[in-house]
Amino acid sequence: MRRTARAPASSANLGPGFDALAVALGLYVEVSVAPRREGLLVTAEGDGAELARGPEHLAARVATSVLGHDRVHVHVRSEVPVARGLGSSAALAVAAAAAAGSSGPLVAGAAVDGHPENAAASALGGLVAAAVVEGVPVARHLALDPSLRFVVMVPDRHLSTAAARQALPLQVPHADAAFNLGRMGLLVAGLADARLLVGAAGEDRLHQDQRSALFPEAPRLLAALRDAGALVSCWSGAGPSLVGICTAGVADRVALAAQAAMDRAGVAGRALVLEADRHGVRVTEEA
Repeated sequence: MRRTARAPASSANLGPGFDALAVALGLYVEVSVAPRREGLLVTAEGDGAELARGPEHLAARVATSVLGHDRVHVHVRSEVPVARGLGSSAALAVAAAAAAGSSGPLVAGAAVDGHPENAAASALGGLVAAAVVEGVPVARHLALDPSLRFVVMVPDRHLSTAAARQALPLQVPHADAAFNLGRMGLLVAGLADARLLVGAAGEDRLHQDQRSALFPEAPRLLAALRDAGALVSCWSGAGPSLVGICTAGVADRVALAAQAAMDRAGVAGRALVLEADRHGVRVTEEA
């Protein structure tokens, strides 16, 4: 029997919600797992298809760990850009675990990232808050206004999560932590009801400015998103993708302006209009 799981990409942090908030987005990775007598076979297509296809492939490691053996064919098909801040690793791990029959794909995804918010969004869909509680990832859905859209600037450049983490200070001032908590409250309220969403809700003092040295064009691109009509603009996860949160009525206009801003800044890439995925990982089976 072949089991196939499809999991959505995600955008984490959303400005002030560092390592705590994420939203699932309508880009997908699909993993199929089928029995194979001859041992492990890994095939792939789409984004990330050039990555290693042996037992070290993330989908293979997760699937064989769940199954307890490697007599399987693991096939990956992805439209999620790799190393762009869209939760590609977490989505892949969640999909691989679900395709292998895991009842807890969130745990597998969180183990890959070391923090649970991307995996929680991929597993559950929608807007989530997540944390590790006594060593176990715990996630809860938050309200998300259906009128919201996410304009994502995806540069044609990689930024590894490890490099982005290294740019952060080991300690932060109490005032900065309090600043982020207040902004995160505003953000959660505004994402639940777009009429309440204000630009300040995307402000952050813990990670975005610190990472701008790795993507110097980011501040002006974020400003361009807001100038074009986005209610909030922020980094997507560890970047370099950037997100403008806007209502459906202006999303196409914001995307056109985002593409133009990237072109002016000399940043190759694309601007996408995405809806939130509200279902999370889905599994189908074929005899």
